[in-house]
Amino acid sequence: MRFAQDAWWTVGGTSAGKALHLHELGVDVTLVTPLGDDDDGRRVHTALRRTGLSVLPLGADVTESHTNLMTTQGERVSVYTSAPAAPSRADTATASALFDRADALVIDLSPLGRALLPAAVATGLPLWTDLHDWDGAADYQRPFAQAGTTVVINDDGHGDARAVMADAVAGRATSAIRTLGAAGAEVMTADGRVESVPAVACTVVDTNGAGDAFAAGALVAQCLGGSPREQLASGAAQAARALGSRHLSPLLDASREG
Repeated sequence: MRFAQDAWWTVGGTSAGKALHLHELGVDVTLVTPLGDDDDGRRVHTALRRTGLSVLPLGADVTESHTNLMTTQGERVSVYTSAPAAPSRADTATASALFDRADALVIDLSPLGRALLPAAVATGLPLWTDLHDWDGAADYQRPFAQAGTTVVINDDGHGDARAVMADAVAGRATSAIRTLGAAGAEVMTADGRVESVPAVACTVVDTNGAGDAFAAGALVAQCLGGSPREQLASGAAQAARALGSRHLSPLLDASREG
């Protein structure tokens, strides 16, 4: 038996986290995500719209939800309590129709993301895929790893992270980024060179969403022509924004205050 120090409801989901931080950085971004016609779906949609983020909700049988159990050190166990069914062909077509006006794409691990990978690769646009704690062996993440021009992993996996990064840049990826929490982050480029930056010092309120914020900051720097090291620095600065909020982004704090 354990008693929680605190508990709260908030918007979750890695795609929402990235989109919110891209929006905060001034990017014209559209979040395409399945949302059920249920109370959770309406709460998520309302919370996101209040931030000014453009959201294209796709129909779903249920809204994805999960419970995160956190320690004060930022360790996390995420328990998924509901997940929507695979997207329909119509939903996949609706999402891919937006590709024509995009400068870059972020495709996250999900049934919708997997269905969109072939069309995303065919565009030739910069394509970011977040593999999270992939160990390099599990089959589900492999198509995402092979599709991304930039792949992102974190330090929670049990495999050989450097080998995962090397495999990525030996294929389609031009860079592979690994976030290391308080130890900062590193990037491997296609020539095998590795660079790193320290984390940005900040007051940590909650660690959820920091990796998504990092990816958003790094992506913006890449689109602006920043070097790999500049991309890492931009990502680290944006991660600090998420760490200072109990939500995925401080934009959600501000929207609740309003």
